Amino acid sequence: MSVALDKSGSRVRRMFGEIAPHYDRMNHLLSMNVDKYWRWFTVRKLKPTPGEPILDVCTGTGDLALAFYRYTKGESAIVASDFCGEMLEIGEKKRDRAKIPPERLEFIEADAQNLPFESDRFSVVSVAFGLRNVADTDQGLRELTRVCKPGGQVAVLEFSTPTWQPFKAFYGFYFRNVLPRIGQMLARNSSAAYEYLPQSVGLFPQGKELAAKMEAAGLSDVRYYTLTFGIATLYVGRK
Repeated sequence: MSVALDKSGSRVRRMFGEIAPHYDRMNHLLSMNVDKYWRWFTVRKLKPTPGEPILDVCTGTGDLALAFYRYTKGESAIVASDFCGEMLEIGEKKRDRAKIPPERLEFIEADAQNLPFESDRFSVVSVAFGLRNVADTDQGLRELTRVCKPGGQVAVLEFSTPTWQPFKAFYGFYFRNVLPRIGQMLARNSSAAYEYLPQSVGLFPQGKELAAKMEAAGLSDVRYYTLTFGIATLYVGRK
């Protein structure tokens, strides 16, 4: 019997707050640094115009926002939002170490289901590995679309389930059984966050199903690109 996954804001915020000090190291280690390529691919697929404003939602410690900053050479004003303050604090430290002016990369605590920005503001709105943690996926997509400019792009980079055998079976075993134990050991924390990861990925809509949700939120010409044998997928739609 399946049990509904608890994606309440309080639970998710507490869980990511606990692992925040280890978050970057764990991401790079458990993905064998492939997560850096996924962000690189995302930025270059979107090709944001330097000078146009960008919003990265569920930014975590800001890696995708920083990638946008580098791509636009600091010409775009970038906002990075997340509802976990501990993650944002680490992102701000990374920004300051890189000597990036706060007005060019601003970190804001905000809920993806109720963004504190006016409509039609950003030319690019992105979310990387965060939409599946939003309690109401459809409401999150509606908010991403609302704050995007007409003609702008909304991008969702998210984990997905490989379909190619035998890789599907091998990765599935690793993802469900090995990754949570490594995460618990190295983060020296409750295993909840790393048990939650495969559960949340398994229950999250993928492929045509997520593309249809993006279209229902008001986006058109939605396309998706599978990455690294289907471990991750990039979805891009236009408002």
